[in-house]
Amino acid sequence: MRAFIEFHIIQNFAPSNLNRDDTGAPKDAIFGGHRRARISSQCFKRATRLATAEYDLIDAAHRGIRTKRLKGLLIERLAERDPEEAAAKIESALAAAGLSLSKKDAEKTEYLLFLGEKEVAGFAALIDEHWDELATVDASQNKKQRKAAAPPAVGKKAKALLDGGKAVDIALFGRMLADLPAVNQDAACQVAHALSTHRVEREFDYYTAVDDRGGEDDTGADMIGQIEFNSATLYRYAVLDLAKLTANLQGDRELALSAVEAFTTAFVRAVPSGKQNTFAAHNAPDFIGVSLRHVAPMNLANAFEKPVASDIKHSLTEQSVQRLKAADEKLSAVYSDGNDEWLYLDLTGQWAQDSDKGEAQPNLVALAQRVRGLAETALEA
Repeated sequence: MRAFIEFHIIQNFAPSNLNRDDTGAPKDAIFGGHRRARISSQCFKRATRLATAEYDLIDAAHRGIRTKRLKGLLIERLAERDPEEAAAKIESALAAAGLSLSKKDAEKTEYLLFLGEKEVAGFAALIDEHWDELATVDASQNKKQRKAAAPPAVGKKAKALLDGGKAVDIALFGRMLADLPAVNQDAACQVAHALSTHRVEREFDYYTAVDDRGGEDDTGADMIGQIEFNSATLYRYAVLDLAKLTANLQGDRELALSAVEAFTTAFVRAVPSGKQNTFAAHNAPDFIGVSLRHVAPMNLANAFEKPVASDIKHSLTEQSVQRLKAADEKLSAVYSDGNDEWLYLDLTGQWAQDSDKGEAQPNLVALAQRVRGLAETALEA
């Protein structure tokens, strides 16, 4: 049975600049004909991955690493070997696997790799096991020569290692290896760009700094500048395909359920790090809604196509939750199979008002555990 776990979050951020564009301004977008604050999906994905590690939600063996410095990682894993000789052996093994080193910097791969911890450990073990079979080459030799420096059997084993390593973040967010399309992995999780539920205007902070060692004759500021910021109530959305997640984790259902529970906690706790030393916008969500759908995912962003307007009686957050609830009821009546289930954690008191919509949860720990239970039931159906 098709099963999708959706996350609908309403989160108000104090003045901040969490996700900047190339000019240093907060990212934004035109939606419904009005300018909205925006935080990119990539930004929240990274914040989610960092939160997973920070709160130790998934065992390190089932996490991934995104890096160009695979060569250095492998040298560290082969600490008992001569570093210079190890570097050459590593180049041979990586070339045999189809992973290119940069022509400009032989210490880095050609592009950013996303590898599971088990894949990295597997490469180190393979090189150590086949040390004498790997020829010593140098960076001046071309890719074809380096690849030929490893026996075909070693190259075959190296490529076989690239199976995702049952890394949860790779299973969730997918990966693309340009030189090895066969080992690409489609994401089991889709994350939308977070948008403000209301229109926003850019604001500017004009700041100055004074030299602590300045003399009495020094007047005025010793540095001046300005930074753009905004404040916004955001609608955040993500969806997990449970069948795809399980498949990406090589059929390990228990790990898939752990991944669902960990993602629930990490996605809720994820806060981008941009300019936090300046603004300290550590604001938790006021509403977290989790829905299980069987027909198709349903992003509810269009609830805010007409911007929410400030109201002296109700906060933007409260109005946003009201809008979200109304939009779901309207769309579900037309597109749902009638079997959608909701769990929610609501600090606004608006979601359950005038109706019984889903199962309330007292805290994030309880919510994550119940989402896991919901996913387990769905996978057994």
